[in-house]
Amino acid sequence: MIKVFFLLFEPGATWDGIARARRGFSFILFVYLLPMIVISSAVEGWGLDRWGKWQPKFQQLKTFSNHGIVTFEAIQAALLLLMVLVSALLLLKMSQTFEHRRNYQQAFTTMAYGYSPLFLAHLLDAGPMVSPWASAIIGILMVVWVLYQGIPRVMQPDPTHAFGLYLSAMFVVVLTTSIARVLPGLFLLGVVDFKNSWLTHKFPALLQ
Repeated sequence: MIKVFFLLFEPGATWDGIARARRGFSFILFVYLLPMIVISSAVEGWGLDRWGKWQPKFQQLKTFSNHGIVTFEAIQAALLLLMVLVSALLLLKMSQTFEHRRNYQQAFTTMAYGYSPLFLAHLLDAGPMVSPWASAIIGILMVVWVLYQGIPRVMQPDPTHAFGLYLSAMFVVVLTTSIARVLPGLFLLGVVDFKNSWLTHKFPALLQ
């Protein structure tokens, strides 16, 4: 997780090092990405267990059962992992509209490291009064900053296409992050009641 601070404060040199290292898919997934997702989810889960989450709609501090917290965090972690994998695929497809020399490994490396500030901001959600929207917006802004330095260094697009690819990638970041954070956020704020959903009736133990 320390690398995320270098990406934020020394992005150029850090991205150059990432590009030179050429880490494999498994290394990035199991050594960097999954630990960050697990840590951020565990910290949020600890906060939910200790304090709960303030729900402005009901003007109350909502508490959650241990089973409900574990299920919620597992689902959210899966959504965050899927967010990175899908974003990498979309980045690859967009880069191939300009050139066909790129591969999924480059796109995955870019997105796995590029999304790390979002997971750092996710730690804020452990606070009972912190809105999920606030942490998501902070995270997206940091991702936008980090990827501005990362896409040219890892994806190595033609200079004439670099900014266009960056803008396309930012659209993907906003879209996928919104999808991955909307449902969990709505649940925590009490806007969506999964206990009365079709899914929960189909699987009664879910989120109880």
